[in-house]
Amino acid sequence: MHGRRAILAGLLLAVVAFTVGTRLLVPAAGRASTASEQAKPRSTSDLYQEHFRDVRHERMFLASIAFFVTFGATRAITHAIRAGRGPFHDVVTSGEHIHHLVWGILLLLAIGYLWLVQVGVGEPGGASWTSGATACLFGAGAALTLDEFALWLTFRDVYWQHEGRLSVDAVLLFGSLLSIGLWGGRFLRDLVLMWIRVP
Repeated sequence: MHGRRAILAGLLLAVVAFTVGTRLLVPAAGRASTASEQAKPRSTSDLYQEHFRDVRHERMFLASIAFFVTFGATRAITHAIRAGRGPFHDVVTSGEHIHHLVWGILLLLAIGYLWLVQVGVGEPGGASWTSGATACLFGAGAALTLDEFALWLTFRDVYWQHEGRLSVDAVLLFGSLLSIGLWGGRFLRDLVLMWIRVP
């Protein structure tokens, strides 16, 4: 019950931060000019290209989205495994349960290596899909690893215990939504306005 309250509180704070943050990031004059530009119909692709001309900005946004989606999906899958529902089950090798933080660490190591050799770093002239893909994989790896943050601290499997779970859920959920709002708030706001105005 307390875990659900913490998650709901984190979501509520994220919505407030998203709403206030996007207002603060766009000056009043910028909002007026943006509103006049939005009068003409545009595609989602055009809107995306307009808001993410800076490759670093786009990579941060994609990593944030991947983090949030992976964190939510991981929580849903682990709950399904615990309840014995669906096709999911624990990964066990030689009688040992392999925690999903292991897959996250391996993913982060792989992406770190790719970035060391300058693959997918968003350099001019480089393939844009590799930059987006590595950013998404980094966000997913971070979510898998941080989802078992309590294991880092206690060196015990306390995933389903009160210890370390409530605050981690709320903070990570809030942080990922806030990050999405900061890096993609204006794009998401304009996208919603575009959808509302399209007949």
